[in-house]
Amino acid sequence: MGIGNIGLPGLLLIAVVVLVLFGRGKISSLMGEVGKGITAFKKGVDEGKQELEDEKVENAKDVTPKTEDTKDKV
Repeated sequence: MGIGNIGLPGLLLIAVVVLVLFGRGKISSLMGEVGKGITAFKKGVDEGKQELEDEKVENAKDVTPKTEDTKDKV
């Protein structure tokens, strides 16, 4: 019997044991912390995406062909 064969009765038994060991308040606060962590992670991912987009805009190259007038000015 492997771990993949726990089934619903096994999961319920584990949940009851965890509830008895840690108490309802402790589990509730732990789930609140997990929720805050997930929210912070999502916010960090969004900020990272925005930074990459801003960096792409900053590093965008001007592909306008240079004429003789612009070569002298640069």
